[in-house]
Amino acid sequence: MKDPLLLENQICFKIYTAEREITKLYRSLLEEIGVTYPQYLALLVLWEEKTISVKELGRKLFLDSGTLTPMLKRMEANGLVERKRSSEDERSVIISLTDKGLEMKEKAECVPTRLLERLEMDGDELSKLDQTLTTILDKLQG
Repeated sequence: MKDPLLLENQICFKIYTAEREITKLYRSLLEEIGVTYPQYLALLVLWEEKTISVKELGRKLFLDSGTLTPMLKRMEANGLVERKRSSEDERSVIISLTDKGLEMKEKAECVPTRLLERLEMDGDELSKLDQTLTTILDKLQG
């Protein structure tokens, strides 16, 4: 029987380490286009949604407003997004892409491909990994 307290037997450590290494890869890829990894994640949502409330963006990214607001302020200062109070609910802040934020999508299109090239995984491996991680997240959040 495997010793459950050996570091090499800790699935959480493998996930944590893989996440750190993948984030390092992203960092080097994203430096070229001038955004951080969390900003990239926000842009991914905005490229899909175009306009979204801070609350909904936080829900999608699993980030609280205390983390999200300073990042969005930096993105606004860099001309990537606009923040406006909702006309329907003064308490709600709506985020939308600027033209510069939309143009950033073209620069970022190579990021997923370059990451996958570095991982050297085939489609089946990636599909299995995606399914496994989705299952884990569903169970943890369920």
